[in-house]
Amino acid sequence: MSETTTAPAAADSAPAAPPPPLVSRRDRISRAEGWRRRGPLLPALIFMLVVTQVPFVFTLYYSTQSWNLVRPGSRHFNGLQNYADVFRDSQFREVAVNTVIMIVGTVIISVILGLLFALLLDRAFFGRGVVRTLLITPFLVTPVAAALIWKTTMLDPVFGLINFVLKPFGVGQVDWVSKYPLPAVMADLVWQWTPFMMLLILAGLQSMPRDIVEAARVDGANSFAVFRELTLPHLRRFIELGAVLGAIYLVNTFDAVYMMTSGGPGIASSNLPFYIYQRAFLGFDIGQAAAMGVVTVVATTVVATLALRLLFKSFTGKEEAA
Repeated sequence: MSETTTAPAAADSAPAAPPPPLVSRRDRISRAEGWRRRGPLLPALIFMLVVTQVPFVFTLYYSTQSWNLVRPGSRHFNGLQNYADVFRDSQFREVAVNTVIMIVGTVIISVILGLLFALLLDRAFFGRGVVRTLLITPFLVTPVAAALIWKTTMLDPVFGLINFVLKPFGVGQVDWVSKYPLPAVMADLVWQWTPFMMLLILAGLQSMPRDIVEAARVDGANSFAVFRELTLPHLRRFIELGAVLGAIYLVNTFDAVYMMTSGGPGIASSNLPFYIYQRAFLGFDIGQAAAMGVVTVVATTVVATLALRLLFKSFTGKEEAA
């Protein structure tokens, strides 16, 4: 009887066999099947490589050449001399500072105005749909047309609307574009990018749970406390996304500078794309313009990569886990 009772106990105490390892469906897909699935994306990848990377390779090659179109036959290889000349160029450094001021100032002002307009449109009032449409309209205007509107309609010293509005306050016929070239260009960019920031922040506001706000108001929190403790932390990711995307696109600003000030007076309102254009197509210095383009692309890529990594961590919640 004891033998019959101890045998099942021994069988129960034996360690169970480990379960078979889980194999996902992705692991079971063969390499040929993977390439078959990626096949439809190959034309787009090839097109992107041809349009973006091949010109960049040629730019790298031209940046190592001493090549000025006004001196035929003088083209030769000069190594990294063009890059050394770029970093010694005081005008390039001044233009780089102008670019940073233009981007940072435009993004900050656009975010602040976009936040104010988003808070306004988040409330129910008569004609909200019409107001929303009017506020979005500047983002739909082409950049060249927007620059012409600001140069000829808003900031004109004789017929401009800005001087007309400020005339009762003692402001005369101020030539805003000539006297304040960089702020004039930034005003046009702020007018264009505020609707974009407003839409992003408005989407964040409408995704915010209303029960949390109602619970805070029941606990006695006023409107400012709710905005500071609940609304603004919730909108942080949306504001960061708008700031990063806006900065990436504003690096490429060319049309507003070209149409409004042509970089002048001197280089007071020039940014990096316009200055590179001047060196290449007005100064005909292909080698140095290519070196400036490479430096600008590398610096922009590094900054954008770091900003996007921080942004992705914010959206995925990894920074909280860390």
